[in-house]
Amino acid sequence: MILLRRAARAAVLALVVVPFTAVVTTQPAAAEAGSAARARRLLDQLKVASPLPLRGYSHRRFMPRWARHRGACDAREAVLARDGRRVRRNAACHPVRGVWYSPYDGRWLRSERQVDVDHVVPLSYAWRSGASRWSQARRRAFANDLTRPELITVSHSANLAKGGQGPQSWRPQRRAHWCRYATSWISVKHHYRLFVTRKEKVALLNMLRTCR
Repeated sequence: MILLRRAARAAVLALVVVPFTAVVTTQPAAAEAGSAARARRLLDQLKVASPLPLRGYSHRRFMPRWARHRGACDAREAVLARDGRRVRRNAACHPVRGVWYSPYDGRWLRSERQVDVDHVVPLSYAWRSGASRWSQARRRAFANDLTRPELITVSHSANLAKGGQGPQSWRPQRRAHWCRYATSWISVKHHYRLFVTRKEKVALLNMLRTCR
């Protein structure tokens, strides 16, 4: 009788544990695949055109400085607080301590001096994709956008290596981040109705193939 009761309890536990484990292990892959499918649909809706000239571009045309976000904090400080762990800020909202992960190269950074806030779609690249025709206010909103996946904390060295390049000439060092990088790039371009070049589109599609 005791053995039968133990067997029954084991069977009940098996029924509870197995489905829970399946959900935990399969959900990230399903979510990534879903975002990739959506990204492909959005990419198909983007206009394909040749890049516009860089003539007239300057960083100040987008952001003479980071825009104020809340209280004493600007957009950069808001991103560092959002992306970091155990971030401590001074009275002026500037981070004085924290730990940040750079998804481009997989580095953990323990000093604010080692990190940059990267524009996923670089400002100069956006300029050549149609932003040169925008108003100053729209360019400023783009450069300080905390709603779309346009601003991300990365290592200073990775940001320097990327510069103003697009996905056809630069990709994150970590292949595991290609899917997220491509979906973020497409999401930003679709929201702001920026066009893509033919080579850029091919490169994005290739990166989306890494989505699980």
